Amino acid sequence: MSTAHTIRTPDQRLRIFVSSTLKELAPERRTTRAAIERLHLAPVMFELGARPHPPRELYRAYLDQSDVFLGLYWERYGWVAPDETVSGLEDEYNLCPPELPRLLYIKSPADNREPRLTELLDRIRDDDRAAFKYFEQADELGHLVEADLATLLAERFDQSRVHRQAPTPPTVEPMADPVVEAVRLPVPLTELIGREQDIATIDRMLDTGTRLVTLTGPGGIGKSRLAIAAARASAAKFVDGTVFVDLSAVHDPTRVPNAIAHALGVRDMGEAPIVDNVITALGARRILLVLDNFEQVLPAAPLLTTLLSSAPGLAVIVTSRSLLRVGAEQSFEVRPLAGAASVALFVERAHAVKPDFEITPENAATVSAVCAAVDGVPLAIELAAARIRVLSPADLLERLDRRLSLLVGGSRDLPQRQQTLRSTIEWSTQLLDDREKRLLARLGVFEGGFTLEAAEFVGADRDQTDGDAGGDIISDLAVLVDNSLVSQHDNAERPRFSMLSVVREYAIEQLESAGELTRIRDAHADFFVRLGDRVEFELEQERQREWVLRLGDERDNLRAAERYLLDTRDWERAAHMSWAFYIYWWIDGLLGEVRDWMEKPLRSGDDLSDLARATALYFTCAITFWKDPDGQVAAGLSESAELFHRAGERSGEALALISLALTLLAAPEPDTERADDAMETSLALFRENDDDWGESMALVMLGRVALLRQKVGAALERFEESLTLARRGGDTLSATIAVHHLGWAQLLLGNVSAATADFVQAVTLSASIGHVEGVAYGLEGLVAVAAVNGDVERAGRLTGASRALRERTGLHNAQAFTFHQGYVDQLGASGAAAALDAAIAQGRELSVDEAVAEALATSRTGEPA
Repeated sequence: MSTAHTIRTPDQRLRIFVSSTLKELAPERRTTRAAIERLHLAPVMFELGARPHPPRELYRAYLDQSDVFLGLYWERYGWVAPDETVSGLEDEYNLCPPELPRLLYIKSPADNREPRLTELLDRIRDDDRAAFKYFEQADELGHLVEADLATLLAERFDQSRVHRQAPTPPTVEPMADPVVEAVRLPVPLTELIGREQDIATIDRMLDTGTRLVTLTGPGGIGKSRLAIAAARASAAKFVDGTVFVDLSAVHDPTRVPNAIAHALGVRDMGEAPIVDNVITALGARRILLVLDNFEQVLPAAPLLTTLLSSAPGLAVIVTSRSLLRVGAEQSFEVRPLAGAASVALFVERAHAVKPDFEITPENAATVSAVCAAVDGVPLAIELAAARIRVLSPADLLERLDRRLSLLVGGSRDLPQRQQTLRSTIEWSTQLLDDREKRLLARLGVFEGGFTLEAAEFVGADRDQTDGDAGGDIISDLAVLVDNSLVSQHDNAERPRFSMLSVVREYAIEQLESAGELTRIRDAHADFFVRLGDRVEFELEQERQREWVLRLGDERDNLRAAERYLLDTRDWERAAHMSWAFYIYWWIDGLLGEVRDWMEKPLRSGDDLSDLARATALYFTCAITFWKDPDGQVAAGLSESAELFHRAGERSGEALALISLALTLLAAPEPDTERADDAMETSLALFRENDDDWGESMALVMLGRVALLRQKVGAALERFEESLTLARRGGDTLSATIAVHHLGWAQLLLGNVSAATADFVQAVTLSASIGHVEGVAYGLEGLVAVAAVNGDVERAGRLTGASRALRERTGLHNAQAFTFHQGYVDQLGASGAAAALDAAIAQGRELSVDEAVAEALATSRTGEPA
């Protein structure tokens, strides 16, 4: 089956094609859609198809691109179009590719089923490729669809391992892990010109044992592009990957370990020093790190020596305007482009604004002179080439010579080529009008890029109290993009913009000289404080995954905003912003950094409002709830709850009580009675406040108290209530926590199959939002299932995979949550210790996607032991 041309489905996730009649099964279609979306899959449904294509062509194209066929049938056979012999319903079944899994659901009773549908269903029953079930109510259908798809996903993951284990061609980069996704090398939008020999030299350095290469040179000389290209050329030497660390937004040398940790996929949950977590994550892995823009954090250079001495398989390429001056460093000076290469770069960049521009006998010498005038510095060449749309090469050379001769004297403290570049930037801005210059300066406060919405807010003309914007920000921004001072990147459906670090430095200088830096930094912080207010509750609902991804793009801006608020001792807004993004910090593994932020107001000696102190106490105590030998964590959380209560913040009080209960349960001698009281109070507060997210969390904790009291049935009910609330609100994070606990309750009750399904779902849901901790807990639940089944190899491999995952991501498993280890110990004591140890060693070698595939595969024994 094929079509003349491709018609893309609306979503590129795993796609579930839903076939049914429309009107009679409308409630069932809605339920099916919801079940599919709860698993973060993409429903492909015909009513989505208001597209300029004939219906038959459309559903054929949709079928071609789908991964699972799901059919719903009741009484109606459906309309038979002119010149057709079957209805669209039967045609969809007939055209379903033979390799596509088929899940079919038949509604009963059916007193008036049309004869042709009866014939179709009889044929379906005889088709050994199809799995079909009967249902009566829409909600019953929803549960069936969700459970069957989860099982089917497990089988698909198991089958896909064969493909993942195939050798990767040398020219193709290894697939990134779906959960612990390191920051891979950026893919430049334009060709790197004139650096072939440089790349070969750096490759030889790495090949002959050099482990720290520092690319030096002034800003704009092309260090970053060369480092990326050299790392890509040397990738085959580093079997565990090449990882890019952008330090342009890091201004405090003590935060360099955090930046490296983030790039490696290591979470900062605050349980251990982040440097220790990074060293553990690197281990003996063969990894190449590219550290970009190191000149502003030079005091952190000894950290690289520590990492290199602790991780024998690590090599590092650094870009910096200055040498690091540490042991093992080998430098490589990045020089300007030579004549022919500089002209080639000019032509390529000129094509972006004037596609018909070419070198001719008449302009060749002039273009060469332009490149020479800017000393062959690549960024300066790009800035000059951006003007070719309105200036001829001769006009460009004349104006460039005149302006540079006037401007170059203003930066004599810089190296010559840096003077040239800064002068070229200023020459470029002289051709802007005042509004465009002002916007460029204001955009300098952004770290790691910005959206159009953020640019409009920060770039607007307003006084301190008036929020009305002036001027056309979009048009001004377009001019800056056209002049290569700002870059535009497509990011999903939202355009995103960025500035090179040297241009940002220039912009910040202009803000300082205009006396506007503090006001614009405040506007920048205000934008992200308001963003937090806008998304706080959406982070608890069905848009959770979307916002986690979007906020990941804003991570550096969020840090910059928080840093500004802390630097100006604006404790109230700093605490408010930290609280608003709580779910994001949790999922993205940044709670350790938030704890460091919130320690500052507590140590300041300033008078804090009840709400600010409550928030700061919560973040500094809650993330280390299982480390409380002297009772200080419990005392801090008790005070936090009391202060939230005094401030009238009921959800905050309830959340602090949850953390207090966790602390009491994690104690060497758990205080279950006091924990139970705290949880009951928390649950009542969440319910009074109509806070479904909090109520779901409280129910899980009450279930945990019930488990400690060996009231497994009562715990099961609590976990089921929690899961229902999470699903109702579309909250994937809460659902992963609830379904994980539900799995343990089922296992304790002896329902091994139900426990398996729950743990599989915990892994699947956690992976869908990048919640690494949830994946680890899901793996450990499946370890216990395998142990119960007597499957030594599977239990060992999953144990090794979960341990490696925790080590590589900086997640430390609190003893209060380590349920699976007892099962592993029993399995080892049964005489299978040697086989178990061997399997654990194998599991430690699994990549994250292989570990997930292992988790979702069916047990090798198939039945409980």
